Amino acid sequence: MRRTLLVAVVAVVVASVVPGVAQAAPGALEWGACPADVTAPGLECATLDVPLDYRKPDGRQIEVAVSRLKSTNPAHRRGVLLTNPGGPGGPGLDLPALLPQIGWPKSVLDTYDVIGFDPRGVGHSTPVTCDLTPAQLRSNVPPYALGPADVVAQAEYAKGIARQCGASRTASMLPYVTTANTARDMDRIRAALGEPKLSYYGISYGTYLGAVYTTLFPQRSDRIVLDSNLAPGGLDGTGSRLLAQGFDDRFPDFAAFAVAHPEFALGRTPAEVAAKYFDLAARLDANPSPEGVDGKLFRQLTFGMFYYDATLPYLASAWHALDTGAPFPQPPGGATPNPDNLLSSQLHVVCGDVNWPESLRAYQKNVATDRIRHPMFGAAAANVWPCAFWPADPPEPPVRIGDRGPSDILMLQNLRDPATPLTGARRLRQAFGNRARMVTADQGGHGTYFFGANECANNAATRFLTTGVRPLRDKACAAEPSGLAPAAAFPVPRF
Repeated sequence: MRRTLLVAVVAVVVASVVPGVAQAAPGALEWGACPADVTAPGLECATLDVPLDYRKPDGRQIEVAVSRLKSTNPAHRRGVLLTNPGGPGGPGLDLPALLPQIGWPKSVLDTYDVIGFDPRGVGHSTPVTCDLTPAQLRSNVPPYALGPADVVAQAEYAKGIARQCGASRTASMLPYVTTANTARDMDRIRAALGEPKLSYYGISYGTYLGAVYTTLFPQRSDRIVLDSNLAPGGLDGTGSRLLAQGFDDRFPDFAAFAVAHPEFALGRTPAEVAAKYFDLAARLDANPSPEGVDGKLFRQLTFGMFYYDATLPYLASAWHALDTGAPFPQPPGGATPNPDNLLSSQLHVVCGDVNWPESLRAYQKNVATDRIRHPMFGAAAANVWPCAFWPADPPEPPVRIGDRGPSDILMLQNLRDPATPLTGARRLRQAFGNRARMVTADQGGHGTYFFGANECANNAATRFLTTGVRPLRDKACAAEPSGLAPAAAFPVPRF
């Protein structure tokens, strides 16, 4: 059971910049059938060769797998809409086919050929691996540290993962699987499609990828929609620590659900539900459940199930089982396709984008500080990642997100997002300046555009994608009655 639970939360979670110039005369993409695991009606796929290292454009080439869902109304077609589902490490070939399933309107789908792709290092593109063992196939979000000794233990584990990544059969790709290079790949896709500009929709980490693209290629950007936004530094050490704030922001939604469903017996008030969280965590720290759920896994499971409203009933049933000794419920969702590749490629990106702190004492200090500031999850979010011991230095400085470029960005943001909290989105909004407008929705969970039922936010995004018209200023959308969000289309928590 512990192994099953780990898989359930496995992905839950510019100076001297290399010039971002597409190849001079890219060959047209040759569209054909998609791989067997991503087929869907109307979806077609192709591959594109791109440089491993853009500083050596004629050197080693790798493949990027691309998909297309064509507009069925050529008279209304504007261009192409590239998409990214987040991660990093999330495969994106199937995303164009998933968007209609979660309710994207026909007016948007008619406006664009919707383009998906597996980013470099991921899935059907040239993949990377860290040769992770079954025991290592767990979330990259570190476990909750009960004290300094747990930070030391996590550091030793993280060192081992970093060594494996550096010794794997794909180690030669290690320095080049970065956000900036993926953005350059996106521009190669644009050029291969014969489009002068591209529009873009990115979720979660995909917001950082989109921000980097439109910073490197501002004049090739058309309509850019960033949904559930990371801070302007992406998922770096600071961004990781923000997960604790996201946990705090989201917890009241779960507490309200638990209070409204007394059959789970988790508390009659939000304060009682919070007390139950700390009680269960302490009990499981001392005595794990028969299924192997200890306090650290309990905290990670809770964080992972905060992503969607649709998973809150499962979380309440899991808490109830742990509290009463009842049989533990089977986690929702299916198996994660190739979790080694997902977790390995995620590490390649977040560790390759920026230098992380290397001082063990600094992590111990951050953990101690955040355990007080954010007692629910701070000692996990501030703990050590393998990036602290990464065997390759970033090949270039991080792309600095700024306000230079056209005003063509619409940011969508839930007020209570556990993975990309509002505080990080506000920092990105400030960095963009007048380039962006932000629409906030008074709802919880990860993902805004048709992940929830906030018509105000959904209509603002639809209007921008179909007409190019944004709100004149940042817009706050009030809470609206809604059912449970359609998590089935995105069953694996992604950053």
